Amino acid sequence: MTEKVAAAALAILVFGFRLQSEELALDQAVRIALQHNADVANAALDVSKSKDRYSASHTSVYPKLSLYMLGSEQLKPITTTIDRGTIEPNSPIGPIPSQDVHFTTPMQPTGFVLGRVAQPLLTLYRIHLNLKSLEYMTQIAEQKARSKRQETVRNVKQLYYAIEQVQSSLVVTGESIALYKEVERLTDDYVLKQTALESDLLQAQATLADAEQSELTLTNQEAKQKEQLNDLLGRDVLTEFTVSSVDEAQKPELDLVAARKRALAQRPELKQAQLKVKQSEQELRAKKAEYIPDISAEFNSVTLLNFNSFLPNGSYSVGVSLSWEPFDWGRKKSEMAEKRDTIVQDRNTESSTERKVIMDVDDKYRQILQSWSKLRAAHLSQKAALESLRVSKNQYKVQASLLKVVLQSQTALAQANSDYEHALADYWTAQAEFEYALGEDQ
Repeated sequence: MTEKVAAAALAILVFGFRLQSEELALDQAVRIALQHNADVANAALDVSKSKDRYSASHTSVYPKLSLYMLGSEQLKPITTTIDRGTIEPNSPIGPIPSQDVHFTTPMQPTGFVLGRVAQPLLTLYRIHLNLKSLEYMTQIAEQKARSKRQETVRNVKQLYYAIEQVQSSLVVTGESIALYKEVERLTDDYVLKQTALESDLLQAQATLADAEQSELTLTNQEAKQKEQLNDLLGRDVLTEFTVSSVDEAQKPELDLVAARKRALAQRPELKQAQLKVKQSEQELRAKKAEYIPDISAEFNSVTLLNFNSFLPNGSYSVGVSLSWEPFDWGRKKSEMAEKRDTIVQDRNTESSTERKVIMDVDDKYRQILQSWSKLRAAHLSQKAALESLRVSKNQYKVQASLLKVVLQSQTALAQANSDYEHALADYWTAQAEFEYALGEDQ
């Protein structure tokens, strides 16, 4: 008696705890995941990093300002001699200078400042080619982020429907345990009255133990799946919640040809492959542009600090600089050959991805039709079990059937209801997979 009271109290506590748990709707779970999932957030940060990389590279089109300063003291003086008559050897007043003139730097701290402003000219062409390649890289990062969002939504739906399946199985298992306990009690009475065998009682007890073991397994499975879903939602994995029952399904109206076209237009991995081809082609153009000399317009200034007065205080110049590598021992040629091979690889990947997308859409299309067929069969089995229970109850009322038969019919109906819920969840899971195959955004 004490054990029954304790079990009842525990059941009340568990029931009350479940009532206090949050009921998590599917659309709410998807919204939370897209806002807080770590992988989704990291993918968005990759897009931001790519844009920052583009912004940093874009500064190359503007004038480059550089400043170099050096403060030092000479270890040995710099001495310059102007020989007698170097400027004018035969002037009316005599040689200029009239004697050798010696200039020397003092042994004291000196310094000079070198300033340079360079505006790329021909180099701008290659810079813009590289910037275009970075634009493609940013677009690829955006498609990766989009793919991660779609993958997260699909995973959330799969786990959500799996938890709903386990919850319906727990309900059925709980009803079965109640039935098996009643059967065990009746069998125990029959044994005492010597109208049943001891083996019948042992069989009833074994069946009850199996059901309780199944309930424990399902409970552990539910706890694990809830932790996984909480992790996907980016929140405390110990957050308690319950899931809502899935909606009733309607017969799918699908056009396979249209679905293939939508997938080819929307799938992020195919867009990534297409953008990768464009990026590789752009990198080849940029590599070819390296044959063009780097020509820049420059302004240079040199300022001397604390040198002898015979040296000028500064020098300023405006001009054009050229930097060119006319002979590189075939390096650019080999690098361009590598880029061409990369383009061929990327085009092969694009074709392969396109075929895989079509195969994936076809497979998910067949799965959704199969799941609908399974759901329809489960619905018919549910109606049959309900009718069987109605007949058993009517027979029991006129004492044409045993209570055990009625209880078994109730269990069969509970199992049929569970099978229907499982089939319904499987259908919505297949629907989520089909949406993912189409590349649908949420």
